[in-house]
Amino acid sequence: MWLGRAFRLYARVMGLPFIKMNGLGNDFVIVAGAFAPSAREVRLVADRAHGVGCDQVIAMGPAKDADVALRIWNADGGEVERCGNAERCVAWLTMRSSGRDEVMMRAGPRRLRASMASDGGVTVDMGVPGLGWRDIPLAWEMDTREIQLRIDETLKAPGCVSMGNPHVVFFVADAEAIDIAAVGPTVEHHWLFPERVNVGFASVIDETHLRLRVWERGTGLTKACGTGACAAVVAAHRKGLVGREVTVVLDGGGLHIAWREADGHVLMTGPVAVEFTGRLQDMEVRA
Repeated sequence: MWLGRAFRLYARVMGLPFIKMNGLGNDFVIVAGAFAPSAREVRLVADRAHGVGCDQVIAMGPAKDADVALRIWNADGGEVERCGNAERCVAWLTMRSSGRDEVMMRAGPRRLRASMASDGGVTVDMGVPGLGWRDIPLAWEMDTREIQLRIDETLKAPGCVSMGNPHVVFFVADAEAIDIAAVGPTVEHHWLFPERVNVGFASVIDETHLRLRVWERGTGLTKACGTGACAAVVAAHRKGLVGREVTVVLDGGGLHIAWREADGHVLMTGPVAVEFTGRLQDMEVRA
């Protein structure tokens, strides 16, 4: 079975093996098979002092209508809909194990096509972004190009985009100057976002480059956020700040994002890396 072959590339199958991977420093513990951890177990695995340490825990499993299905948990133990960088990592594993250059993945209700990029990275078709207030969702109806949210004089009228998960993006003069650890939790838990929200702080470099830092819902400040990069480009283009093909510079490096005009799909391309392998010896596995 291809899942077993994928893990034999990097680890002996004993106990409950995992692969630690990252996309631009956004890091994951990836487990294959019948793996359904509790919130407490996820927090233990994600703990950087006493566990393996990661931003998200990922389960890979079979899918009836795709090559692989993903389940994703943030470091706080909450299960979430999407993680763009994790999707690239899982796509890479699946392609390596199958010997193919293109695969289909299922993440929640979405089927995603992924392929090997010419530079050795991975491209994922992230689908069509949600632009309506119910898509995000917001507490009430408003124009998502500039929502009615003001934190202070520099943080106001952000754009909102759903990439299958909720994002709000503030456009600022200097993303480096924002105290994200202070502002991020306030916005994440704001009552305007009934399902909480991922919070981006973007600076426009030029028409083809954005600088972005992201406070991820349930995880905190990460080195990169794939869905956040997609959301930032969509939000910036809707405001007339950038074109449809943009390099997004995150703390961990650059992602190439293209919002295709023909069908409205967002394509994300970037590198992945394997860090190490191991076993989750004390985790409970449920069928």
